[in-house]
Amino acid sequence: MKQSITIIAALLISTMSYAQFQISASGGYAIGSAGMKTGEITNATETENAYGSYGEGFNGQIRGTYFFNETFGADLSLGYLHGSDQTVREVNLPGFNETDAVARARAFGAAISLVYKFNNNIYGRLGALVKLGGKTEAVVSSKTTFSEAEANAFGVPVGSYSDTNYVEDFHGQFPLGFVAAIGYEYPLNDNFSVFAEAEYYGISLKRKDSEITEFNTNVVLPDGTVAVQSLYTLDNLAPGFDRKTTYVDELSNTNTDTSKELAVKVPYSSFGINFGITYKFKRASSDSAM
Repeated sequence: MKQSITIIAALLISTMSYAQFQISASGGYAIGSAGMKTGEITNATETENAYGSYGEGFNGQIRGTYFFNETFGADLSLGYLHGSDQTVREVNLPGFNETDAVARARAFGAAISLVYKFNNNIYGRLGALVKLGGKTEAVVSSKTTFSEAEANAFGVPVGSYSDTNYVEDFHGQFPLGFVAAIGYEYPLNDNFSVFAEAEYYGISLKRKDSEITEFNTNVVLPDGTVAVQSLYTLDNLAPGFDRKTTYVDELSNTNTDTSKELAVKVPYSSFGINFGITYKFKRASSDSAM
């Protein structure tokens, strides 16, 4: 028993004698990895799929790392993703229907990882990734030409159209993914170093709900003059739109509630390059005195 306590104490003293804490800040850009279908593009002759990942875009991270010895450590990172536009729907039928719908991520996340130093310069990280908050924001612009009957009903010339613009925020259920990275660190002095790393995120989000936060429809004449301002607004949505939508795993075949839809998973996986700077605090005093 005494021998076990002595061994454990020796290990703790050894760890504490080396213990080193460092903080780092980085920024970079990621591209979609194993892109999934995000939407469709339609013109007069064909329809094609659009692929991508909501994990594509600029990101920033703040990370704290604690090294137990010369090789192993653990870190906790907090990050923000400013996602790039992903095509949800694009319709190019001039004189009839023109729609441009894109979506982009605005998300906060966290990761906890184990860190392994291969040598004084090269290191690797592997850990778990979660999304803390944020949204996937869809921005839609649509122009639909009225039929003759619709134009007559509004008292406007044939060729007039409706111009609808709205924003819908999508929220997901709590996800769990993984992160892996390999990097190269170059010391500037005893405290500061710079680094570059390749990082992979593997994560998908299952939709939970969405809400339309902005909405406006104008009636526009063929020459571009607005004939009716704000025919439909957020307080008076156009037919076929619901202010809030809930996503579920099952729907009855007799369901008539348009505010409920089947849930889908959306891709956030990405591969990126980060550049940053690290500040290393002094090691334990027993180590510095060696």
